[in-house]
Amino acid sequence: MADGPSSNGNGDSSGEGGIWRGLRALLFGDDHNETLRERIEDAIDEADGEERGGSGQIKGDLSPLERKMLRNLLHFGERDAGDVGVPRADVIAVEEGTSFAELVQLFAEAGHSRLPVFREKLDRVIGMIHIKDVFAVLAAGAGPPSKITDLMRQPLYVPQSMGTLDLLAQMQASRTHLAIVLDEYSGTEGLITIEDLVEEIVGEIDDEHDDAPEALWVPIDNGGWDADARAELEDVAAAIDPRLGEVEEDIETLGGLAFILAGHVPEAGECLKHPSGWTLEVLEADATRVRRLRLHPPEQRAEIEE
Repeated sequence: MADGPSSNGNGDSSGEGGIWRGLRALLFGDDHNETLRERIEDAIDEADGEERGGSGQIKGDLSPLERKMLRNLLHFGERDAGDVGVPRADVIAVEEGTSFAELVQLFAEAGHSRLPVFREKLDRVIGMIHIKDVFAVLAAGAGPPSKITDLMRQPLYVPQSMGTLDLLAQMQASRTHLAIVLDEYSGTEGLITIEDLVEEIVGEIDDEHDDAPEALWVPIDNGGWDADARAELEDVAAAIDPRLGEVEEDIETLGGLAFILAGHVPEAGECLKHPSGWTLEVLEADATRVRRLRLHPPEQRAEIEE
């Protein structure tokens, strides 16, 4: 039987929904129609709400972990190479003139399976060395190579604007598990491994060699905080004081905030004043980055300056 006047052909019992959708498409275009991505996310939100409401998980339905992974997957394609992986400040690399013995020691200390090789400075990454190739030399009992570049393989070099889906596909196709992320000036922005991309969907993957996670900021006496400079500024602002996150510059970490406030890489012992009244005291730093900070609340500011 044909649909009556009150049917819109989409299963609605009233024509009002179809009329409104038609007007909306006329005024705003079809881009405002709900996408499959939005429908899936709405369904996940609904399931989360039902579980929090006490109805419990339906047998055979998606578990909370599965829903979390599915939500991560829905947004995976929205990120790019500049958003994931290891930032430049945390990259562990080896200079091409390093001896084989020093390379072995660095692999033992770093706990990584691949290390980038650079020439003169980190912005000139010329290759990478896989620990399997190092083990092959050790197992053979032969003398070490005259230079470590004899063991080099080529990583991928990708712009920071490359989407994560395209990057994953390229890494799979080339069977290369490490990519060097380049900034707009072709300098080294950071690096990404396949594991980094997988963790964007399933969460952190720790193995038996990883140290137990430590809190990135811990409270101390008088309302202050000791913090790792790698702590995300957005998270710190949410947990400690929203004003700490009110910055115009594109920075993501407490260490970045310290750099902006100082105008240079601050040294250990420097106290940096934040417009909110908080004071960032640099506890540990080296020539290239801040490592640990102490956050003093506004009321302690006068005491620190004395």
